[in-house]
Amino acid sequence: MLKNDLPKIISESLPGPKAKKIIERRKEAVPSAIKCVYPVVIERGEGAVIEDVDGNKFLDWIGGVGVLNVGFGHPEIIEEVKKQSEKYFHGMFNIVTHEGYVKLAEKLNEIVPVKGDKKKTYFANSGAEADENAIKVAKAFTKRPNIICFSGAFHGRTNLTMAMTSKKAYAKGLGPFPEGVYRAEFPYLYRKPKGMSDNEAIEYYINSIYKVFEECSSAEYIAAIVVEPVQGEGGFIPAPIEWVKAVRKICDDNGILLIADELQSGFCRTGRMFASEYWKEEGVMPDILATAKSIGAGLPLSAIVAREEIMESVLGGTIGGTYCGNPLACAAAIKTIEIMERDNFAKRSLEIGEKVQKRYREWMEKYDVIGDVRGLGGMIGMEFVTDKESKNPNTAIVSEIIEEAVQNGLMLENSGTCGQVIRFLAPLVMTDEQLEEGLKIFERAIEKFSSKN
Repeated sequence: MLKNDLPKIISESLPGPKAKKIIERRKEAVPSAIKCVYPVVIERGEGAVIEDVDGNKFLDWIGGVGVLNVGFGHPEIIEEVKKQSEKYFHGMFNIVTHEGYVKLAEKLNEIVPVKGDKKKTYFANSGAEADENAIKVAKAFTKRPNIICFSGAFHGRTNLTMAMTSKKAYAKGLGPFPEGVYRAEFPYLYRKPKGMSDNEAIEYYINSIYKVFEECSSAEYIAAIVVEPVQGEGGFIPAPIEWVKAVRKICDDNGILLIADELQSGFCRTGRMFASEYWKEEGVMPDILATAKSIGAGLPLSAIVAREEIMESVLGGTIGGTYCGNPLACAAAIKTIEIMERDNFAKRSLEIGEKVQKRYREWMEKYDVIGDVRGLGGMIGMEFVTDKESKNPNTAIVSEIIEEAVQNGLMLENSGTCGQVIRFLAPLVMTDEQLEEGLKIFERAIEKFSSKN
């Protein structure tokens, strides 16, 4: 079965002849701004493996950028979606109630770690929509106009979320953007100010929030502070728990809501169903949680969860949308969560993460171009530098490693503000044998280019 296969390239070159023709057609039909990064045209996928139209097999450590924690085409989820499709494809939830929406909302109200005894959930289609809706809810509840987000943040490609996103390459030439979006510094401890201890640096990063209050907007006008528990596009940087506790206190002291952006870190990716469970274990929780990606096993779906008093502050007609909580996506999500809980995906994420971090740290000792390894569970980043002393971002070697790896059947992706980090987002259904083969391909690529940089 494909899901158990190892990567194997049979074409003389990539893309293969069939894939090349389709990629040429893509160039003619699709805007070039939607980049063709990999020489891969998928024919089918199972588990963590893609087979392309030429019969090449790739081990996918990108997983649709965190969408496929449960893997490509899980048979039980396929069956649930088929069953739902035979009843009806769509029924806008503002018009007709469908039980799948209600059942999924009930489940998320049960498992999502936000403050409050009684919670409510509603659905959107994408991660950017979830973040934007979380902010709408926060503004409705607080009656305040402004928000704080962070350096390194990525929240989406809508007009508001482009304003929130730190890396402006994602927004070049597309403004103007909404007012009232202010930015503090995220605790990127690997790149903390020189000479500071970690504790001193955390205090420094906390103080940057107070600087926003002083220089941009006083606290009384801030509706929410938006935090990724593990920054994704920013370079897979976990938020230190002492900093999270401080942010929670700042919010409590000033009537500000804390929003956790778990678009990428949710659904067992970090070794918990949600990364915010690590916060809960330390006595702090967000007020609102936005999540997406792996919730629907590949079908478009996102969720916004908060306590009842926050959700009920929203005026009728200001949230919702045509496809939000589509029946097929809800059916997939209900089964996805059931499988994740039954098969203990969170534990599997910890197992994979432990093996990967151990190997990565061995490589960090071996290769001068690896500056840092960090992450939670199966969400791990490796940062490449020109040398360990300067810590200058090494974007060039990352591009070379990714290209070399895909030519040998392993798909990797970069992140970080300079593209200097390689992220690990493999489907959690990957076998131990596939993990080992992927690590071998990855190290051979590092070894090949480390001596040249």
